[in-house]
Amino acid sequence: MNDIKVYVDVLVEFNEDGVMLPRLITWEDGAKYEIDRVVDIRPAPAARAGGGGDRYTVMVKGKRTFLFFERNASLQGNNIGRWFVERKAG
Repeated sequence: MNDIKVYVDVLVEFNEDGVMLPRLITWEDGAKYEIDRVVDIRPAPAARAGGGGDRYTVMVKGKRTFLFFERNASLQGNNIGRWFVERKAG
């Protein structure tokens, strides 16, 4: 449980422009967190966990947090990438 990078299940939708918008995060213990709002999407590294991809700044229960989409390097197949969050210290 010391890993800083935590891969999570994310329910997403795509808008009419093809933008991927996360709507629900399922944490490793099965707890589900609804995303109230996507504030920002930009390419950015995960400062503490390493790696990078697209950093989504999202609001969950009124608090700002980061959700990362790590793209798969392969352009073939159905796996285009996976989602992770940085585990809180403590």
